[in-house]
Amino acid sequence: MSNLVTIDLKNHVADVRLNRPDKMNAINPEMWTAIAEAGESLMENREVRAVVLSGNGRSFCAGLDMASMQGITERDSDSPGSGSTLKSGTKFPENQFQRAALVWKRLPMPVIGAIHGVAYGAGAQIAMGADIRIAAPDMRFSVLEIKWGLIPDVGITQTLRDVVPLDVAKELTWTGRILDGPAAKELGIITHVSEDPLAHAMELASEIASKSPNAIRRGKTLLQEAWHADERTGLELEAKLQGELIGSPNQIESVKANFEKRAADYQLPD
Repeated sequence: MSNLVTIDLKNHVADVRLNRPDKMNAINPEMWTAIAEAGESLMENREVRAVVLSGNGRSFCAGLDMASMQGITERDSDSPGSGSTLKSGTKFPENQFQRAALVWKRLPMPVIGAIHGVAYGAGAQIAMGADIRIAAPDMRFSVLEIKWGLIPDVGITQTLRDVVPLDVAKELTWTGRILDGPAAKELGIITHVSEDPLAHAMELASEIASKSPNAIRRGKTLLQEAWHADERTGLELEAKLQGELIGSPNQIESVKANFEKRAADYQLPD
């Protein structure tokens, strides 16, 4: 896998970092692929119970690399603006650029974004792929595509809708307004503001990793699939997933560990 994204696995937590610090993790063509591949490499890893997604260096992600921006204006066949690359071409509906954000949403385990410095444009949308976002107070977040005469197209229709009303999403899209940590939290884009977002995210990931991985994964499935679904779909999915958990080895271990006042020793999730 490319060194443009690094993964360190420890105590059931995957520490994933965008790794182009000299460019504030701005995304060039190779990095689009690297981000998606990093997420996909965790998809079937049953040892991982939580993921922390952050960026090395001064920022989370400054958005599209300016060299790639030039490719858009020139309509290069390999640029993000070409017709062929904006199509899906996979079993999933997203194209390769949208995949860099949505792969985190599709992972079976929780993903916590630790956001510092800037998260602009594509960087903001990749951050939105996380389940929970923790940001530094002086973080700068912007749906910045309007600056370049574009619309946000890195999966924003499937992520921002989960945290802000439609009118707020429209305003952010039309203005490119830059939000700091507290302003983003007030809108619901950020879950927590922290002086050390990475340390905070790792602490939360460790807490999640101490719980039953079966229940954590099914909890993510439940909320992902039912949040925008009709009443019947949501209630039936609750019952189905709960039925899979009750009496399973890890559920029994949760009960035993609580009664015996000890740390649980969980098996790999099914």
